[in-house]
Amino acid sequence: MLALLLAALFALPPFAWAALIVAMVMQGTAEWSRLSGLSRAKANLYWGLTLLLLLGLLWADAGATEAQRIYLHLLVYAASALLWLAIVPAWLIAGWKVRQQVLMALTGWAVLVPTGFAMLDLREADPSPWILLFVMGLVWVADIAAYFAGRKFGKNKLAPSISPGKTWEGVAGALLGVSVYVLLVWSFSPYLSHREMLPMLLAAWCWVGLAVIGDLFESAIKRQASVKDSGALLPGHGGLLDRIDALTSTLPLAAMAMLLQG
Repeated sequence: MLALLLAALFALPPFAWAALIVAMVMQGTAEWSRLSGLSRAKANLYWGLTLLLLLGLLWADAGATEAQRIYLHLLVYAASALLWLAIVPAWLIAGWKVRQQVLMALTGWAVLVPTGFAMLDLREADPSPWILLFVMGLVWVADIAAYFAGRKFGKNKLAPSISPGKTWEGVAGALLGVSVYVLLVWSFSPYLSHREMLPMLLAAWCWVGLAVIGDLFESAIKRQASVKDSGALLPGHGGLLDRIDALTSTLPLAAMAMLLQG
């Protein structure tokens, strides 16, 4: 899957990349419907409404001025920021079991639609597509480093009621891993070497925190739904949401930060 994503990231023209992102969002919507306990009829309705919402936003984006486009994207990312910085932490701390299907449907939109927009915006950012690859790479490095550090040194559980396998030692490993990753990119990339190292490291550590929140949130939703995987799209690896859980909480805020800076 990673090889296919990288090939698409570098090879596809903008329209084909947008079509791929729409397909990914719709697959995520189908899996979210299952996790939300929607009946077949309600799931089909939710899928159709999500497609209309996404296409409507893309249509509005295509016909907007540059200023209008920025405001539209910031509005989409603001919904994501509210979700990941306020609602989800409270959700996890309180251990909410949300059964209201309308609320779950709205949450799914706040998870998936901004992620799709972020994958479009970050791919277009100069230098394209390296910014998107850099942010996704940071999340992947954090995940891999957390896994190995947790297996080797993990003793103190991070959130045992949500995801018993995650430990604070894994989080420390993720922080160390992304620090090395950022240092290497900063040292060798002609696009980032002119930036100050400390702000980049601080931002990377914040993104690790966001990735952990995204991972824990999907685990909590799956536990609520009493399922192990979000779907069976990838045999042996679960569904799409299982693979992009940490990206849903990091990419939109990275795109938002990019727009605000630019």
